[in-house]
Amino acid sequence: MPPPPGKDAGPPAWLDDAPPPTEGAPAQAKVKAEPFTGLPPDEIGEAAQACLREQFGLESFREGQLDVIETVLSGRSAVAVMPTGAGKSLCYQLPAMLVPGVTLVISPLIALMKDQVDSLEARGLPATFINSTLSLTEQRERMWRIRNGLEKMVFVAPERFRSNMFWDLLDHVQVNLLAVDEAHCISSWGHDFRPDYLELGNARRKLGDPVTIALTATATPKVQHDIREQLGIGAECDTFVSGFERSNLFLEVFKASGKGAKAKKIDRMKALLEHMGGTGIVYCSTRKMVEDIGNRLNRSGFNADVYHGGLSDSQREDVQDRFMSGDIRVLVATNAFGMGVDKGDIRTIIHFQMPATLEAYYQEAGRAG
Repeated sequence: MPPPPGKDAGPPAWLDDAPPPTEGAPAQAKVKAEPFTGLPPDEIGEAAQACLREQFGLESFREGQLDVIETVLSGRSAVAVMPTGAGKSLCYQLPAMLVPGVTLVISPLIALMKDQVDSLEARGLPATFINSTLSLTEQRERMWRIRNGLEKMVFVAPERFRSNMFWDLLDHVQVNLLAVDEAHCISSWGHDFRPDYLELGNARRKLGDPVTIALTATATPKVQHDIREQLGIGAECDTFVSGFERSNLFLEVFKASGKGAKAKKIDRMKALLEHMGGTGIVYCSTRKMVEDIGNRLNRSGFNADVYHGGLSDSQREDVQDRFMSGDIRVLVATNAFGMGVDKGDIRTIIHFQMPATLEAYYQEAGRAG
């Protein structure tokens, strides 16, 4: 990871002097917020409730959310293990609106951060992402907006910390809240391990050890411990583990073995998709199987498309947009798709091939909730 620029270095010209984007608001004062140490205890509950109503249009918190939010707003770090559909995102999005400065959100997938930013922008909340789908000009425009106080939440992948240009920005803004989404990726015992997550502890120290919230749907006690240690929050951290039962899900195992097993699985898959209605996701372990099943479903009259790591950034973005808008009824995908994607009419999750771990199965099955 490249080191951040020295504290005495001035901002590069493109960051400080460039004109705002055409549609951007006028520049605000380029003054760092004070480091966040917590809201006054007697104001936390009332502030959280008011923000919930006014900014997010909700009347009440889901089970477990308020405890996590109050911990973060008090200036303490937290690990939150909450099932898919329990509202993990609100646990950092709401504090981001109340904490001065910038909230930096680490998100593992382009599809995930785009979905979350689209949802926040639809509510009029100041959020943006910086990733490889943007041109250099677009990245600089967004960084200019962040530098000028026009964005509160900034979504990036952990690999973004390799960029000197990004560190140029971070040296001139106050990051007061660090949110690590899909935090199991930081652990070598987690089911979606990502090596660049291991550098987040170093990045956190260089950012001045901001209040940190790590979120995931599944983490064994061993993984929870690893998350705390890797991020350097073990001594200052509260851990919240919500229940894992999903009463709105029905789980079924279909056994197919011996000669003709694949044909039996395909017949059962088609029958389920016909019966359940709504949209569905079919998970396969390999890109080759994804393409095969996608072709079979289309030949059978299903409106299906595929999503996997072999597609270009623009192709993946196009597939995700069409799936989210309802133009695609069935998406056949590897585990590259789905973390955090919020689509209310998903009725069926089919694992044509089983994932490697029980935790991965739980994550993916929960997307039907």
